Amino acid sequence: MSSRLESLLYAAALVMVIGAGCATPRATPTVASAPAPPMTWSTSSRASPPALTLTPVPTSAPSSSRSVSSVRSSPSTARTTAVPSATHATTSTTEGCGIAPSLLGKDLTLLPGSAKVVALTFDAGANANGVAPILATLAARQAPGTFFLTGAFVNAFPAASRTIAASYPIGNHTQDHKDLTQLTTAEVLAEIRTGAASIQKVTGVDPRPYFRFPYGAVNASTIGVVNAECYVPFRWTVDTLGWEGTAGKISADVVVQRVVGALRPGAIVLMHVGSNPDDGTTFDADALPRVIDAIRAQGYTLVTLERVLPATP
Repeated sequence: MSSRLESLLYAAALVMVIGAGCATPRATPTVASAPAPPMTWSTSSRASPPALTLTPVPTSAPSSSRSVSSVRSSPSTARTTAVPSATHATTSTTEGCGIAPSLLGKDLTLLPGSAKVVALTFDAGANANGVAPILATLAARQAPGTFFLTGAFVNAFPAASRTIAASYPIGNHTQDHKDLTQLTTAEVLAEIRTGAASIQKVTGVDPRPYFRFPYGAVNASTIGVVNAECYVPFRWTVDTLGWEGTAGKISADVVVQRVVGALRPGAIVLMHVGSNPDDGTTFDADALPRVIDAIRAQGYTLVTLERVLPATP
């Protein structure tokens, strides 16, 4: 009995000890840590980069500058390239032409400067009926002149064209005398380049840098194309209108009067080597001796367009 009682007492004491140990909390070490940064995910489960802000480059910056129009999650960015202005484009494409910047972007109606000089210029496109008397007058009076030939003219009248080019500066009047303002840029280039090729093939002379627009039809775009082809366009101060013939109430006297009335330093006179297709008149050729005499009587010196810039060697 006493032995059983001792066992019971021992068991009760053991339960008390165990219960006390379970009730005592165990010290648990704690580690301080920063909270993990939040992440955002794209639909492709790749982390999106932070938003990128780029300031557009001012339009006055060089053409190599670029502006960013959009930013993607990938490294690549869309961009736009600045387009040079018409002036810059003309300047850059004529750097190897030897043309003074002051002559670019213009269709000259007067020779630069204040000297009392006059340039006689002759357009050749329709026919060659006035070529012989014009060349004879220039030679007899030792007067200079500049001739603008079309490619069609040199192909139709090669002998006359070679005779002209042998003694006088020649320029490009296009291949077929079309209104260039009504053509595409590609068509304008074709007229200029084909005309030049025809002229050089027949005469052996490069017509650059002298150019004349057919009909005097011109705009900024066509001038830019002409300049880029290493030409300077020459218009005129006065058109004699000799080409209009009797239907236009023109005569040799009227031709002389029109020239004298327009004289001024640097004047450019426009005449034609052909005859009127209807009445066959050649009033420019007929009036030329008196025109030369009248110009010189006013104290002017006759010059070619080489006074402005030299012909291509």
